[in-house]
Amino acid sequence: MMSKRVVLWAVGAACAAAAAVWSMNACAGGLQKEYKSGIVWPEPKLVAPGKSDSDPPADAIVLFGGQDLSKWEGGENWDIKDGVATAKKSGLTTKEAFGDCQLHVEFATPEKVEGKGQGRGNSGVYLMGKYEVQILDSIDNPTYFDGQCAAIYKQSPPMVNASRGPGQWQSYDIVFTAPRFAADGKVEKPAYVTVIHNGVLVHNHFQLLGGTFYDRPAAYEKHADRLPLQLQFHGNPVKFRNIWIREIKPIEGKKPE
Repeated sequence: MMSKRVVLWAVGAACAAAAAVWSMNACAGGLQKEYKSGIVWPEPKLVAPGKSDSDPPADAIVLFGGQDLSKWEGGENWDIKDGVATAKKSGLTTKEAFGDCQLHVEFATPEKVEGKGQGRGNSGVYLMGKYEVQILDSIDNPTYFDGQCAAIYKQSPPMVNASRGPGQWQSYDIVFTAPRFAADGKVEKPAYVTVIHNGVLVHNHFQLLGGTFYDRPAAYEKHADRLPLQLQFHGNPVKFRNIWIREIKPIEGKKPE
């Protein structure tokens, strides 16, 4: 004769199995009600991607594709050869202004190693002309960590050093959210930046403390919603190629009233 405990166990197992079967049948039969947010979303725009992840998608603005620097102020000062622009004499400033954006930049520090610290392969990508992602030769080149390659200058080192050696091509993929200011100049929303260096995430939605400066602490100064992008000339012949940018805007749905 089975014990009472065994009988109870068998009954419990059977009930559990029956409940599972009922649950599956209920889902299959449409008895489970689907959650709907009620938000009416517009259809996302179709954007053809580039042939590779480094090539510009269809909605990108190509700032340098290897032919000329006509989209930049100061472009006449740089050398262009074999699809590569080499920094010389002055920095570059885009003729067009940008706010929230996705930016792709490829660069190479000089193959011939000269100088040390901040004097070796130094340049920078200045978002809105105010917020710098540092470019530097950071292979066997000690310097302050918040000034090495891929640092948010004087605000944060990269999470890891993903640098390649001198003369080798490197890439930045940057997602930037511009700050928002009130009429009185107060910061309503700070700026944020995500940086992927050579395919490696080095800043994840980092909150900028303000503009990046060498000689004073970071601080915000009220500015326009859109400003030009800048590439720095710091005395080193850093090379650039394949620079493109996408303006980004969050998709907005109509919420139920």
